[in-house]
Amino acid sequence: MEPKRKQARYRRLAEQLQPLLDKPAPMMSRLATVVAVLHHKMPEFFWTGFYLLHEQGLFVGPYQGPLACQQLAYPNGVCWAGILQNKTLVVPDVHKFPGHIACDSRSNSEIVIPLRSQDGEVLGVLDIDSTSLAAFDDIDARELEAILKMLSQHLL
Repeated sequence: MEPKRKQARYRRLAEQLQPLLDKPAPMMSRLATVVAVLHHKMPEFFWTGFYLLHEQGLFVGPYQGPLACQQLAYPNGVCWAGILQNKTLVVPDVHKFPGHIACDSRSNSEIVIPLRSQDGEVLGVLDIDSTSLAAFDDIDARELEAILKMLSQHLL
């Protein structure tokens, strides 16, 4: 997608999400709403979901796409790397990422953004896969970080 068009689409998605997130709802409902909007509005997104920290483990949360790994083995994969490095990771070719966890062999690129609570505690990650190589870039990173920052204002 052309960069200006992609950025404009993300901005429209954020505008669509804001009133949905402002409504009273449990955390899982908010996460599911974000996933559904992103997954169905961004054509490159093959798998879109959250992996959440729980009792020292990283477990799948709300997602859309093919069957997911229920738990990701510590400290392997892009999701754990995003948590351990506490930053967004854009991986153009997951097959070249050391320790990559292949939940679905059709995934070729990935972006992972840490999900934080209002006080900055890392709760997990938003994980998005694409069947295309190099599907994600700085625009995706910046705009998805902004959406998660908006989401975090509604999480304890």
